[in-house]
Amino acid sequence: MAPNDSDRTAGAERLRDEADEMRVGRRKAARYVVPVAVVGVAAATIGLVPALADSGDPSLPKITAQQLVEKIAKSDVQQLSGTVKISTDLGLPDLGGLENSLMSGAAQGDGGSSADPQSKLMELASGTHTLRVAADGPDKGKVSLLESAAEYSVIRNGNDVWAYDSKSNEVYHSKAPASDERRGAAPKDVPSTPKELADEALKSVDDTTSVTVDGTAQVAGRDAYKLLIKPRQSGSTVGAISVAVDAKTGVPLKFTLTPAGGGAAVVDAGFTKVDFSRPAASTFDFTPPKGAKVTEGDDLGKELGNHADKGDKGEGRHGKLPEASPKPGENPGKGLDGMKTIGEGWSSIVEFDTGGQGVPSGSASDNSPVSGFLDSLGDHVSGKFGSGTVFSTRLINALITDDGKVYAGAVTKSALVKAADAAQ
Repeated sequence: MAPNDSDRTAGAERLRDEADEMRVGRRKAARYVVPVAVVGVAAATIGLVPALADSGDPSLPKITAQQLVEKIAKSDVQQLSGTVKISTDLGLPDLGGLENSLMSGAAQGDGGSSADPQSKLMELASGTHTLRVAADGPDKGKVSLLESAAEYSVIRNGNDVWAYDSKSNEVYHSKAPASDERRGAAPKDVPSTPKELADEALKSVDDTTSVTVDGTAQVAGRDAYKLLIKPRQSGSTVGAISVAVDAKTGVPLKFTLTPAGGGAAVVDAGFTKVDFSRPAASTFDFTPPKGAKVTEGDDLGKELGNHADKGDKGEGRHGKLPEASPKPGENPGKGLDGMKTIGEGWSSIVEFDTGGQGVPSGSASDNSPVSGFLDSLGDHVSGKFGSGTVFSTRLINALITDDGKVYAGAVTKSALVKAADAAQ
């Protein structure tokens, strides 16, 4: 029997009602499904955190601090190459690049070269820099400082040390002494790898130092232990030093020095890439580019010596040579030969007498630009010793008294004043 109109109408209404219920059901379901989906994503994200942490904190066999220090000391890696990122924040005043210009100008004024490593690599004392390093035994090494649209490299190959500044197209060449067993090519006073920085830090380890193993890490894709070095004494500006040590080779992969005052690291240097296979021999080849100015370091040394031999006291375009020791009859405290150390460990302070006056004051009677500039950088202090000026960085502080005595160290300003008072 065919359905009548009323049946068709009732059926249509039931379909509409069912459709409405389905839509309402979907909306209700959506209200539950969406939060479940969000919770699911959140749960998945939270679940990833331990996995990510595990990738950065590998599970390694237990090791004591003494064993880890010995592992560093016994490390005898002869070949490596890689990329090092180094950031330094000493809290020095921003001179707008003037300091680099002054160093470069000083080198040029001395008849020297802008490629001279002793001045060029001092740029590592501030800012963030990327270095490419390579080594193959004690007599082959290369350090390249990557700059915007330029590169500066120091290469040692046997007894030859070459430095090349692509920006100025200048080359500096000198001979390394046969007894120099230092790996790499950078000047001795400029540590440029985590290992060199770690070696310097470990020299200070004694009874005044706490040395512990602070877990593990992964650096440049390598599993590493973290060695934590902290002063036991008060008054030091050093908060802690952390060294990530390659678990397999014992090579320090990352070095971080944080100040006692908190904030960003003073020095943070670590490999972003590292390879312990032998670099290609061509890495250490160097031939001065065509048209480059080549300065022979040995010739400069001879020229400076000739000035002194001629009785001109090293003066002339090179300036006066510093006196290494006081003259007969002079106060033996004058000059660096009169240097002495106050205290020990991390709170030790170096004291010496310049034999002259202290920092010129920017008073109303002295309006010179130099005096005003120095006055703005220093902090005037006084005590039993008299008065003087403290020049501060985030790590090293120095007190220069008005009568020319200097007290300096990785200690607080108050520690310097106390030392100066005690010396009276």
